[in-house]
Amino acid sequence: MTDTVEEKPVAWPAAPKMTKSGEDNKKCVEAAPGRHVKASVSVRKLEKRIVRLTAQAIADYDMIREGDKVMVAISGGKDSYVLLEVLRKLQARAPVHFDIIAVHVNQHIPGGPTPIVEKFLAGAGVPYHIEDQDTNSIIERLIPSGKNVCSLCARLRRGILYRVAKELGCTKIALGHQMDDVVSTLLLNMFYGGRIKAMPPVLFSDDHNNTVIRPLIYVREYENLKWAKIQEYPLAPKDLCGAGENKKRREIKELMAEWDRKYDSRIYNLFMSTTRVSPSQLADKTLWNFFNREAGGVRIAPEAPGDDDDV
Repeated sequence: MTDTVEEKPVAWPAAPKMTKSGEDNKKCVEAAPGRHVKASVSVRKLEKRIVRLTAQAIADYDMIREGDKVMVAISGGKDSYVLLEVLRKLQARAPVHFDIIAVHVNQHIPGGPTPIVEKFLAGAGVPYHIEDQDTNSIIERLIPSGKNVCSLCARLRRGILYRVAKELGCTKIALGHQMDDVVSTLLLNMFYGGRIKAMPPVLFSDDHNNTVIRPLIYVREYENLKWAKIQEYPLAPKDLCGAGENKKRREIKELMAEWDRKYDSRIYNLFMSTTRVSPSQLADKTLWNFFNREAGGVRIAPEAPGDDDDV
């Protein structure tokens, strides 16, 4: 009988530990509309920080391995553009070989970002695929006018990405969620869903046929926004579908913005709380056996994560 040897992750480029304040980034130059900004010391610091924090997240959670084919989901938003560029930079110096293909889903939303995204990808020098799926008609048929469509839209898009990943032979699906997305989802579930749940760095689909990774989880949203302005990415207009941002999520973002103005490290600390969970200090009976008092309580193996829906 042969013992099974656990595969160990390979070391990625060295990265500094996350800092709470990120003061260097707050000094970075922002690009004026329509003006190209030459590289400066502060701009190079921002780029270096984003790349290194992404490498650190990939290493910390073993996101990318030798021979992986990584699908980078491109929505037309700032985060997905930043993710694509950072992964391309890391591809050249990573300790493992991996391939990248950018994928955009054309959902037939009137005035949607597909034309500008396709033009960008055609000139980006990276393999890409445009998946044409009219989910807009499905949403219009199932959701009454004026109701929020975000949840259904996200589910449909996720299903499409899962299918396309399999068709293209992709082993990982990379999404552009950053630290602010993780924290806002955590607060959204706590405030409105009565549960502690956020966005994991690595997510296995329910059928275990797809692996979703979030390499930007150590990066703040304002850092991506600054980098996107400097690079002059062709960003998709907001509120294309006319549904507007989810009211609850908007309230959470406003609260987080207020915290950012008052407290230097609150968002960072909230994110770090998802990495340092003490089951014995909570009240979840599925995580901790409170009835085994003789042993002082026993940790119970948590259920499989499944797809990460929020309220």
